[in-house]
Amino acid sequence: MRGISKRFGAVQANRQVDLSVAAGTIHGIVGENGAGKSTLMAILYGFYEADAGTIEIDGQAVQIRDSGDAIALGIGMVHQHFMLVETFSALDNILLGAEPDWRLNRSRAQLRATLEALMRDTGLVVRLDLPVEDLPVGERQRLEILKALVRGARILILDEPTAVLTPQETEQLFATLRQLRERGTTVLLITHKLKEIMALCDAVTVMRQGAVVLDCPIAATGIDALAEAMVGRCVQLGRGDEAGQAPGAVLLRAQGLSWRDVLGVTRLADVSLELREREIVGIAGVAGNGQSELLDALAGLLVPQAGVLEIGTRRFERARWLDPAEARALALAHVPEDRHRRGLVLPFPAWESAVLGYHRSPRYARHGLMDRARMHADTVAMMEGYDVRPRDPALRSAKFSGGNQQKLVLAREALPAPRILLVGQPTRGVDIGAIEFIHGRLRALRDAGGAVLVVSSELDEILALADRVLVMACGRIAGELPIGEASEAALGRLMGGTALAA
Repeated sequence: MRGISKRFGAVQANRQVDLSVAAGTIHGIVGENGAGKSTLMAILYGFYEADAGTIEIDGQAVQIRDSGDAIALGIGMVHQHFMLVETFSALDNILLGAEPDWRLNRSRAQLRATLEALMRDTGLVVRLDLPVEDLPVGERQRLEILKALVRGARILILDEPTAVLTPQETEQLFATLRQLRERGTTVLLITHKLKEIMALCDAVTVMRQGAVVLDCPIAATGIDALAEAMVGRCVQLGRGDEAGQAPGAVLLRAQGLSWRDVLGVTRLADVSLELREREIVGIAGVAGNGQSELLDALAGLLVPQAGVLEIGTRRFERARWLDPAEARALALAHVPEDRHRRGLVLPFPAWESAVLGYHRSPRYARHGLMDRARMHADTVAMMEGYDVRPRDPALRSAKFSGGNQQKLVLAREALPAPRILLVGQPTRGVDIGAIEFIHGRLRALRDAGGAVLVVSSELDEILALADRVLVMACGRIAGELPIGEASEAALGRLMGGTALAA
């Protein structure tokens, strides 16, 4: 790609970008949210046409006007948010739009034979007859990769492929990508996770403010250099030199929480915990071990079949459980794990998403009428205080990058200074500069006397933030460690359920 430029209104997304990728390599593309990397890849895949510049494949100039052109040239793309029909089977998702025969049964038979051979060759095993809604996230991603490969992709673009994967699924994906590289496939990897870049890639390109600022073999750089190139300054992650404050009074206490889903599967089994003033409690564990259900129960979104929840002087039991409106009245705020499904209404302008859940408060509503001017002004203040870019309250929530969406949700929940903040996956899909910013805000809330509960699949994040760590396995608290005794190895053993606390 030579001299690629692309503008959206006042925003210059790409500025004279040059990108060269060697065949049969894994090439990382990194940058802050809004740096222009996804736009560049969308141009390569035909979602957008560049305003200026040229594209060459195998040394030949090509025109890519749409995704059909890209697919015909052997380019495939797996998006961060999967493009799948959840009620369709895995097989029919791959068939959709690429039917080799008008007779669907014959098309399915032909495609199944092709896919079974491809799965044997690549190790990308997917249960073809199950509906997508019944597949775990890792298998859905393998399905997306198969969908691209079966259409003849020689160049595979992956956008934040590990954002929703467990550590085990991530390792499995990496093994698959290495195998694809050995077969001659070229992989373009967009990610914020610099450890992944160093572990997987042959070369890396760093973008900042729409331009390339670093382009080199992976052996010629390191994590610190990549981080500084991404944000234009030295980035401080990790614990730093925190003096540490003694935790204060108990603000929230949960005892014996148990919950079974509609299939009778136990998701929470006798879970008890306390959250105290001036403390960040981290919950580590492989996804699917009850962390999400615990967050929902504490936030009032799920009613457990057994257990008690105490917040201050209030006590909640199954017959009369907490609800989200009561939670806000008790100064308990919740940043959900899935910002798209639960944190934002994507078609809404930012100013509406910024007051969701608080829109009936006296600050914003009087006599049944909303004070839109105040909502708009407060959203501007949130954007300035939490560095949400662009600072446009009228822009649709869907148009912000993932990191800026996350900062907007965090601003909404944290700016009212809650006494208790529950945070699920605070930096999922967020760039390294935004990670530093979000961690700083969570620490500030703790230092102001709040209690913060952080659920994260990133052990680095738990070790950087938490004062005390709980590990969940099989719906139970498998163990508890003060941060001074926590390490990746110790937490990993507890996550595997091999060292259950007595």
